[in-house]
Amino acid sequence: MTITQLEYAIAVDDHRHFGKAAEACNVTQPTLSMQLQKLEEDLGVVLFDRSKKPIIPTEIGKLVLAQARNVLREAHKIQDIIADARNQHEGEFRLGIIPTLAPYLLHRFIGSFRKAFPQVTLIVEELQTDTIVEKLNRDHLDAAILATPLDLPNITEIPLFYEPFMAYISPSDPLWKEDFIVSSELNNTNLLLLSEGHCFRNSVLRICNESEALTQNRLMVEIGNFETIVRLVDEGMGNTLIPYLMAIEMKGDAQKNIKLIAEPRPVREISLIYSRNQLKNKMIQKLEEIVKSSIPKKLLQKTGTIIPPK
Repeated sequence: MTITQLEYAIAVDDHRHFGKAAEACNVTQPTLSMQLQKLEEDLGVVLFDRSKKPIIPTEIGKLVLAQARNVLREAHKIQDIIADARNQHEGEFRLGIIPTLAPYLLHRFIGSFRKAFPQVTLIVEELQTDTIVEKLNRDHLDAAILATPLDLPNITEIPLFYEPFMAYISPSDPLWKEDFIVSSELNNTNLLLLSEGHCFRNSVLRICNESEALTQNRLMVEIGNFETIVRLVDEGMGNTLIPYLMAIEMKGDAQKNIKLIAEPRPVREISLIYSRNQLKNKMIQKLEEIVKSSIPKKLLQKTGTIIPPK
């Protein structure tokens, strides 16, 4: 059993296709298939059910592959240890970020991170929370920035800042004249939400004490991005909540539609998370420092009521 054979097996598990796995490993398919067959012969078990399309692991294969990931993770740490000791960081750093943060946060820190690690290729993926957690557990991401707390095993959370929820009110709504909005007041309006799967949607429903069942009766749209929702609010189709970092970047008349939510002010905790097996500690620590220095200082203080994303 070799490290290379384990890498091939993991590639097949990831891609569920021998050809795609071979391409990802930069080898020919016959080479990958031969090495995988040799691994199965040495272990005395069949790792994959080749009769299925796509290929799936056998029951014993699932257990072996899980352990193989642990073995490869520990093996790859050797290079990370050396890089940290020499302060010579190269290769890739794979970062996940949720869609409700990416447009308003990434541009604030990417340039500084690249300057700090000029030899590192930063790969950013915009993903929803569940996918981020899955990719962290499968070592497909090194770290991620999203809303917490998640309280998951084997995941470390480092709070970065606390972002208030802001009300965005249609000029045609009576609430528009108010300086502060009480969250319960939004219950009597057409509440425009992000589509299912976005943790921001779950938080908004919590803030407004809404249930999915009640919302279905009068929800007009469910959209995958804030920009479309904001335009609908501008046209008098309803109201919504938006994140603070988005609010402070809005221009012109749109600023007049942004309202503070009365105390206790709801906020979302934004954290840097990573697998506890991760060893790219210096890059993660530097990323924490850079992100914190890139946002308004008042967001660093833990104020308001944290609304869980789940």
